Amino acid sequence: MTKHMIEAGKPATKLKSEALAVLLERGLVHQCTDVDALDRTLSEGLVTAYAGFDATAASLHVGHLMPLMTMRWLQKLGHRPIVVLGGGTSQIGDPSFRNDARPLLEERQISANIATIRRSVERLVDMDGPDGALLVDNAEWLNEFRFLEFLRDYGSQFTVNRMMTFDSVKSRLDAQMPLTVLEFCYMMLQAVDFLELAKRHDCVLQVGGSDQWGNIVNGVELGRRDGRKLHGLTVPLLTTASGAKMGKTAAGAVWLHPEHLSPFGFWQFWRNTADADVGKFLRLFTELPIKEVERLSELQGVELNEAKKILATQVTTIVHGPEEARTALQQGDALFSGGDDLLEPTHKLPLERLAEGLGLLELVVAIGFAASNGEARRLVEGGGVRLNNRIIEDPRRRIGTGDLKANDRLAVSVGRRRKALVGFE
Repeated sequence: MTKHMIEAGKPATKLKSEALAVLLERGLVHQCTDVDALDRTLSEGLVTAYAGFDATAASLHVGHLMPLMTMRWLQKLGHRPIVVLGGGTSQIGDPSFRNDARPLLEERQISANIATIRRSVERLVDMDGPDGALLVDNAEWLNEFRFLEFLRDYGSQFTVNRMMTFDSVKSRLDAQMPLTVLEFCYMMLQAVDFLELAKRHDCVLQVGGSDQWGNIVNGVELGRRDGRKLHGLTVPLLTTASGAKMGKTAAGAVWLHPEHLSPFGFWQFWRNTADADVGKFLRLFTELPIKEVERLSELQGVELNEAKKILATQVTTIVHGPEEARTALQQGDALFSGGDDLLEPTHKLPLERLAEGLGLLELVVAIGFAASNGEARRLVEGGGVRLNNRIIEDPRRRIGTGDLKANDRLAVSVGRRRKALVGFE
């Protein structure tokens, strides 16, 4: 099958479908199994498309926003999205481009993860009405298969020779890392997902990350053997202008669920976008008109900071809702202007932590400005940590009630970009 690499905004021929044109213009297309065939399909009427997410953690992260924004645009342009939450495939874990096997999860943990992921997804796609998005769990069909039945019906449709050619498998073997039979079968399960969705919901398009190319192609080919014309589309790998993989903070992944990263922490991540990435991220992660994106992308100096605030507020609105976005903007304006007139602290900790003897290093880790006490120590010793606008260079410093400002609050900053107002209650 031919792999079509597509440069954002520059299709090879004039497109018939508005949906594919918009996805290209926004930079959300990396590869496609057959661009012309998909363009025709999208131009002929409503198309049902799906993106799948394994429940290997209690929240999706910012890297998942690329396929989710693709599904969101498809829905806005008249098509129907299906979001598959992998209760079945999460029991194995996708080995794509990993050097080791994912830890095996118990079904109870997978179910709990699906419940929290569902709440984030429901904000990103419209679930209402007869044509609303569908949320399905692939355990519905994968858990029903018996081993010999599965091998007979589907194992005969795949060859090891073909599966060995995919980059996701080759990278693991080239690194001389073990690849279990369990993991090797994952791409078969994802292909079966696509065929099942085609049969149950007339789904003809799968959207995924660029690391999912081999898995998607397997599903398209399995559908062809069943007499179906299916399509695959991948979104680009999320990187910064420097080429680095994007989506991490000092404390780890940029989570979409508010229990794992506060809406303000999420807003601040986007507010701290590098200058060279502002235009790209406005195009990918907001729904602003392209002309407005281009205008904001051309701003310089202090004006570019305003574009960053617009970016942060727009993305936070999509992920957390307009009220949380407005509050985060107010908090950000107050913190970055040196004011303390916030409606709410950006982070909250129990007042008892002070009585127990809260260390400065623990505090820096607790608010997500460092991933470990060791990293926090290096920040402190380097003069990068401030309490109430005063540099603190002693890593043994303890925080007490005497450090608190009015309303039991404490201003904490690391460098110029990461700021927090911690409330104790």
